[in-house]
Amino acid sequence: MHPPRRKGHFVPALSFGPSVVGSLRNAFKDVFFDVHFMVDYPEKFVEPLAQCAHGSKPGLLGFTFHVEATQPRGLTESTIAAIRKAGMRVGLALSPDTPIDAVLPFAAAVDMVLVMTVRPGLGGQSFMADQLAKVERLRRDFPLLNIQVDGGIKPGDSIKKAAAAGANYIVSGSGVYMAKDPKAAIDEMRAAVLEVL
Repeated sequence: MHPPRRKGHFVPALSFGPSVVGSLRNAFKDVFFDVHFMVDYPEKFVEPLAQCAHGSKPGLLGFTFHVEATQPRGLTESTIAAIRKAGMRVGLALSPDTPIDAVLPFAAAVDMVLVMTVRPGLGGQSFMADQLAKVERLRRDFPLLNIQVDGGIKPGDSIKKAAAAGANYIVSGSGVYMAKDPKAAIDEMRAAVLEVL
């Protein structure tokens, strides 16, 4: 059972909003930011996030939102278009309980699909290897698509399985921050992906 959702939040806690992204952009003008907004109304965040560009080059900001937040309201296509019009890359995420069919109609219109390998919202969960079937399907049907995995990814078995399935963008929280040597953990995960590419 999931905790109750607050109005406007896809998950109970909002970690970083547009103001944090804007502050980081002021300090790092030429770094690509991949922002995953787990919110109920992602279309309301397009303009505030686009304003965080602060004169950086186009394409240095990626906005990933959940298909579960837009598709029931028929707004997935228009949200993709709004993000693209604002000069950002577009990512579309899906939660473990959502079938892959929910994103397939939009995969050709986005830059990346994010397959969640844990339930969104809480760090430190165990990697859900069964979600890699979605990665495999996307890689087969859309060979040039960027495919991201997020949740329970760390050095060892999970990163190797994710890379072998076709993921080429990796998100790791506790796998890096809880590691004795974060740099070594990053290097190992990067090597696992590059070995398959």
